Amino acid sequence: MIEVNRRTLSNGLRLIHSEDTSTQMVAINVLYNVGAKDEDENHTGFAHLFEHLMFGGSVNIPDYDAPVQLAGGENNAWTNNDITNYYLTLPKQNAETGFWLESDRMLSLDFNPKSLDVQRQVVTEEFKQRNLNQPYGDVSHLLRPLAYKVHSYQWPTIGKEISHITNATLEEVKDFFFHFYAPNNAILCVTGNIPFEEAIRLAEKWFGPIPARDVRVRNLPCEPKQTEERRLEVERPVPLDALYMAFHMSERTHPDYYAFDILSDVLSNGNSSRFIQHLVKERQVFTSVDAYISGSVEPGLFQIAGKPAPGVSLEQAEAAVWEELEALKTTLVEEQELEKVKNKFESEQIFSNINYLNVATNLAFFELISKAEELNNEVSNYRKVTADQLKEVAGQAFVRENCSTLYYKAQK
Repeated sequence: MIEVNRRTLSNGLRLIHSEDTSTQMVAINVLYNVGAKDEDENHTGFAHLFEHLMFGGSVNIPDYDAPVQLAGGENNAWTNNDITNYYLTLPKQNAETGFWLESDRMLSLDFNPKSLDVQRQVVTEEFKQRNLNQPYGDVSHLLRPLAYKVHSYQWPTIGKEISHITNATLEEVKDFFFHFYAPNNAILCVTGNIPFEEAIRLAEKWFGPIPARDVRVRNLPCEPKQTEERRLEVERPVPLDALYMAFHMSERTHPDYYAFDILSDVLSNGNSSRFIQHLVKERQVFTSVDAYISGSVEPGLFQIAGKPAPGVSLEQAEAAVWEELEALKTTLVEEQELEKVKNKFESEQIFSNINYLNVATNLAFFELISKAEELNNEVSNYRKVTADQLKEVAGQAFVRENCSTLYYKAQK
């Protein structure tokens, strides 16, 4: 059981705290409630651009990394369609350095043309390297808009196209920052060897003076129910054909989320999973095949990706996948198989939350979607899933009119 403390500052910043005296370190995690889904469809990639800009110097601190390293710490960040997350770890005696650094970034960045130009180039090169020049790198740019027609999940975090980043102006960047990077749109989670009273003191000292901002109201269009099968076929200079399938699924806080996650594990988590046993080892339809969920806050995607074995067509591979999905719809998952998946999740959850940094990141996310204390209920939420629920969820989701299929063919 993770003990959680909380305090909301007068400017709206939520402080979440959990003490762990078994370590000599402190983790500071700042989650901003802004992701790629908050971007304008003609100005995408901004949330990811800010992940980089936030390391390019803030209003009073020109170099973020140097003080972290001098204090014996480490830091990093990541962005997805829902959130932007920054974290750093420091020895407990240098924890205040982290509060100082993160608060100055929240106060204001050092907005200047040079920094913007440098980070635009960095992001542009990342776009080219990961999505244009890497085999299968453009899959998300093809599959997302196939599955989503109105919701802003239809583009990946990197953005729709490079031009949206290369054409970003300093004024557009400033506008994005001051509408989203605000204390009243952030969660500060502090874990490790630091008492709650000290976390409050440092939060009030460094973050307290930052004024609340006019956070842009999120008004995202609701994705209508998909009522017909969608298909796309492309050819690319890749070594092997690949099959991608996406089914719409529930949002993160829905009870069915856990059923979808378990279904993905039943299909492909580990050597004893159905896809590996039936489609890779026994029938040799695929050389590799995986099932996974997007894990997004709003209704996401249950995805299947695989590379057919030599001599197996994409049509044959897809048919084999449908056979496995049909089995989930018509036959209850046996108790032993279900228990195995639940046990694996429980052990992963326990080991993950031994680490004070993981706890900081996880508590911040759960505070965003419900409340931080709900992290303690994750194992029981998975334990509650029944074989009947799995069958029902599979029956509703794994139908052709809810499926978007991408045939990614190797050029002859």
